[in-house]
Amino acid sequence: MTATAALHEAATGSASWADALLHSFTQAGYVRSEPAILQPAEPFLDLSGEDIRRSLYLTTDASGEELCLRPDLTIPVARAYLASPEAGRPAGFSYLGPVFRYRWGRPSEFLQAGIESFGRQDRAAADAEMLALALQAVAAFDVADVEIRTGDVALFNSLIDALDLYPVWRRRLTKDFNRKVSLEQDIERLTIASSATRNEYEGVLAALAGSDRKAALALVTDLMSIAGTTNVGGRTVAEIADRFLEQSTLKGGALPRNALTVLKRFLAISGEPDEAVVQLRALASDTGLEIGAAIDQLESRIGFMAARGIDISRTRFSTSFGRGVDYYTGFEFELHEKGNGIEPLVAGGRYDGLMTRLGASAPIPAVGFSAWVEALTRISPAPRTGGSRP
Repeated sequence: MTATAALHEAATGSASWADALLHSFTQAGYVRSEPAILQPAEPFLDLSGEDIRRSLYLTTDASGEELCLRPDLTIPVARAYLASPEAGRPAGFSYLGPVFRYRWGRPSEFLQAGIESFGRQDRAAADAEMLALALQAVAAFDVADVEIRTGDVALFNSLIDALDLYPVWRRRLTKDFNRKVSLEQDIERLTIASSATRNEYEGVLAALAGSDRKAALALVTDLMSIAGTTNVGGRTVAEIADRFLEQSTLKGGALPRNALTVLKRFLAISGEPDEAVVQLRALASDTGLEIGAAIDQLESRIGFMAARGIDISRTRFSTSFGRGVDYYTGFEFELHEKGNGIEPLVAGGRYDGLMTRLGASAPIPAVGFSAWVEALTRISPAPRTGGSRP
């Protein structure tokens, strides 16, 4: 069934799953949001993960503004919230509608349902509520056995900050983490000094030695302006500047071996959340690294999850878990049908940094999740009204 056909059924009342899902979200206090299908492309190009960026359907209006068919609903709902009288205040929204991505042999139009929560300062409690509501939505579709996978990019970022790495190394490792690239492989590469190698851009690399990202971007912009071009091989000025800055930093030496050892130990932590907290506190104690605040937030979230009735023993936490979305800043999770390791039924997380990047004058906490309707309806086309508690 296409997303258009499914929406038609929902409109005529024959798709009971749509009414049931939206009703459960409304009962939880999340009002319906229906943002426009056609959206400005810039936020998705700048802020989304690589998988979304390369699958966009783009067009241009008469004024020259680049637009796209919305590839997901988080950014459109966030933009609608920021344009509303509720902006800056706690507010929650739910949605159900079509999104559009090129998916290599699969339908490019499909349905997405979900919840976004803005403005809540009780972050750990809000995180736990998102996971509980996601489990409730999945339970409504009679999924027999659900795998709960969780992680926290804030822990990884806290560790990188505590290690006091060069900014370019921090950006590179964070990018790899967000894009689900093998960190182990890249970390090994970063431990090998590259000063013995030479390339045709030695002069540029020498000029960038010790520079920050702003200075690197200014230099590369000037050089490309002189050359009369704005991109090379499809790469933007910012991407080229980052690449040059990375190479310049690597010329100065390798990633310290002690940092490599700590990173490997950190990324090996996986299992039940309570045990992960024990291992993380041991790591902090052994290394003297200041990551206690991030661990405290994780432990607080676990407590709220248990209070919500979530079976912590069924929950898997991994320090290396990431969802491949650049704007996530903290808690991340996926719910999978047991045995389906690739396609999640529901996925979400915390994205506190997104709102200022979309134009908010001050930071606004935000967390949410999206349900993959086509995956859920394959399991059970007629969910129980109201679902059940996790």
